[in-house]
Order: sequence, then C-alpha cells, then structure tokens
Amino acid sequence: MRNFEDILKFATNKNVKIAVAAAHDMEVLSAIKMAMELNLVTPILVGDKVQILKYAEELQLKLDSIEIIDEADIQKASEIAVKLVHDAKAKILMKGLVDTSIILRAVLNKEFGLRTSNLLSHAAVFELEKYHKLLFVTDAAMNLAPNADEKRQITENIVSLAHSLSIKEPKVAVICAKEKVDPKMTATVDAADLVEKNKSGELSGCIIGGPFALDNAISKEAAKHKGINDPVAGDADILLMPTIEAGNVLYKSLAFLSNSKNAGILLGAAAPIVLTSRADTDEAKLNSIALAVLHARL
Repeated sequence: MRNFEDILKFATNKNVKIAVAAAHDMEVLSAIKMAMELNLVTPILVGDKVQILKYAEELQLKLDSIEIIDEADIQKASEIAVKLVHDAKAKILMKGLVDTSIILRAVLNKEFGLRTSNLLSHAAVFELEKYHKLLFVTDAAMNLAPNADEKRQITENIVSLAHSLSIKEPKVAVICAKEKVDPKMTATVDAADLVEKNKSGELSGCIIGGPFALDNAISKEAAKHKGINDPVAGDADILLMPTIEAGNVLYKSLAFLSNSKNAGILLGAAAPIVLTSRADTDEAKLNSIALAVLHARL
C-alpha cells in the first residue's frame, strides 16, 4: 500500500467491532460516522447516552442498531470499553472524551486490560507530496528516551504495523544527529546495536540501517553526497526517532507544515488503540481508524 487511498480501499467493508471509551464527543462521533459509512467498523459506544444521542442527531448519525452502554463517568467508561476488547467483543479500542492517562490506566490494568509483554509505542503514518511512499514515524508520543532494548521493541511494533499494510520487508532508518557511531552520542551506539541485531536475525522482518541523519534517510541525493551506500539510505519506510522530543517535533512539523495526510495509533497492546486528538483533522481520524482496522486483522 502506497497511500491512504489504498489503506481506505482495503479497510472498506471489513466491518470490525470498535469499542469507543467516553464516546460522548461530537468530533469522535463524526469520525465514527465516516468510518461507518465506509463499513470500516461497527461501534460499541460507551459514555453518556443522553449526550451521545444528542450529538448523533446533530450529525445525522443513525444509531438504531448500535449498542450504547450508558456510563457518564469517564474512568468507568474507559474500563468498560477496555474490557470489551479484553473479552473479544471488540477488536479495536478508541479514545473518546477522556484523558490519555486515564484510558492507558485501564489498558494496563492487570485484571481486564490489554497489557502484553510488549512496550506500548506510538506509530504515525504520513502520505507526503515530496516522498515516494508512505512514511512511518515512531515514537512521537509514548516513550521519553528509549534505551536500546526499548528501541528494539518499538521497532518490532511498527514493523508489525507495516506488515499489516502489505509492506513485507520495511526499511527502518535509525535517526540520529550524525551518520557515524560516536560513543559520546548514545543514539548512534543504539543504532549500531539495532543494525547488528537485524543482521544476526534477532530483529527480523525488516532491513535496518543507521545511524542516519534525517536527510540521509529520506533523500538518495543527500546520502550519495555523504558517500553513504546503504539499502535504507534515501528509501526509508520507517524513521525510528531517538527521543520523544525529536519524534514529536517531526510529527507535528509534517502534520502542520506540509500538505500531508496522516494517521496514528498505539501499538504493543493486545489490540490497536486509536488515540485521536481535537487537533487532528476529520481525515486524520478516519485514516487512523482505517489503520487500526487493517492492523487488527493482521
């Protein structure tokens, strides 16, 4: 898949059950309406029923055959939605009008949550005018300063997402401030470690290259100018960022300063988690749901 048109095409009519926590939110219900119109999902709406019905009427969203669980308390609504996924009554979790910290507390609950042995990480996908294919960015929202092993887990998470989009052997560029290993720069040492794990087969299903400065990862001309001869150079599918600051700045730069399409989900739980924000466009929310649909069916 090379763009979001492809993603939406393949997600259409998959009709996956999605549990929405604190669904009494106009923007979230608007995204659900768009997803329902394409038959991407069938929602289970958990939240303040009076508000849900009010917003649905304003949006002309038909909920005649949709299950609504009336729970105005956002913490309890989050717990109910998570448990629906835990009990296999839904395959995707979506955040509604609730703080991320509250819903993640429910996700990590040992009794009914979606905790696995994997690290939770955020994955963003961009369709950019000046890049020749989809570009994945991780981690822009969850892990502050991941160490080498945490970067391995973040890589495994996003490689799995790429596989669900039929990208069989994604190219992972480990982004640093320079292209050579420097013991004083931990990110470059981590990059060398990940490359070695990839070569040994410990980290498989992808091709890893690095350390790369950003330009060398996405521009063949820049890589050639620096004399970098690596199959990942200038052709990365995935940018593995060194810290949350670097990831977040890149994510928001691409989202707000370029004419891009984007989507983002949380990985590493027992099911994909759609965490849209009020700053996201309707298109980005729909793309995020489609992304989760395809990953849930992997």
